Amino acid sequence: MIWQRHEIFSGWNGHNIGIAKLYRHLCGVSDDMYIPDRISIPDACHEDNADSDMNRLSPIDVTMGLLVALVWGMGFVFAKAALDQFPPIFLMALRFSVTAVALVWFVRPPTGQLHRIFWIAVVSAAIQYSLTFNGLKGLDASVAVLVVQLEVPFLVLIGVFALGETPDIRKWIGIAMAFVGVALMMGEPKIGAAWVSVLLVIGGAFTWAIGQAMIRTLKEIDGLTTTAWVAIWAAPQLFIMSFLLEKNQLNSMMTAEWVDWTAVIYLGLVMTALGYALWYSLVRKHPVSQVAPFLLMLPVFSVAGSIAFLGERPTLTALAGGAVVIAGLAFILIEQPQSRAQADPGAE
Repeated sequence: MIWQRHEIFSGWNGHNIGIAKLYRHLCGVSDDMYIPDRISIPDACHEDNADSDMNRLSPIDVTMGLLVALVWGMGFVFAKAALDQFPPIFLMALRFSVTAVALVWFVRPPTGQLHRIFWIAVVSAAIQYSLTFNGLKGLDASVAVLVVQLEVPFLVLIGVFALGETPDIRKWIGIAMAFVGVALMMGEPKIGAAWVSVLLVIGGAFTWAIGQAMIRTLKEIDGLTTTAWVAIWAAPQLFIMSFLLEKNQLNSMMTAEWVDWTAVIYLGLVMTALGYALWYSLVRKHPVSQVAPFLLMLPVFSVAGSIAFLGERPTLTALAGGAVVIAGLAFILIEQPQSRAQADPGAE
């Protein structure tokens, strides 16, 4: 989800140069990419945090971190509810239209890079969301949000096979745990029977990771500008895809009630625009390694919201598999304190 939990990965390994660059935009840093050039440096998105005391999370920072996880996590709940009214691709087109209208006034056109962002939007928004949310239509939100967490392992694997990176053993363990967790969830008969929907969500997760690799081609553009212009390109792309592949778009709009439009506004304005504004604020002040663990709460909030607001009742098998997935993500996302000095003892 553009850039949901999914954009939160960091390799935190001295050899993961390629993945490091992917994080530049996520951090809202205008120098180069989504992430710092050396993931082993703990202050990934903040270059002046040599004094660890200055990087301690304040109560407001903790609240913001939890709020980001809550806002992004509840996005699946709102989307699942809205899918009862709108076709999946059409819903995403409406979502990105709201985001584009909200953000376009605050960013400058990235001159010379619009064509690159166009293709990034095709992969990481149009194709990815078409796959993910068609999959969500056939699954409980509490299941889909756990399966989509495979975005993080896929991003590591793309770094290995396409960029020649070498994750440490903790990350390999985390990758294995994440896939095992999804396999355990598939053991639930209801989920196993919806294997096509599961594969669609997995395909969306893989496509998202490819989109992040494409972001490496962008230079001198911050995260908010990227988010805005991906939305500007993605909206018409998704409308075209919807009208080619779906039906009843006009009728869904004419019969939509205020609850349905509230979901659209939430997805476009709260989840995307507000969520990323909060996230960029955090990563500009603190190391990514310090704030990324908040995102482990994202699927927890989604599952809780699905139970509370959608009446879903995940089985013990699904919850056990989901717990293994989250544990795997923790192995990937949480940096061992001692690894910082070992990985880059000379880092400034």
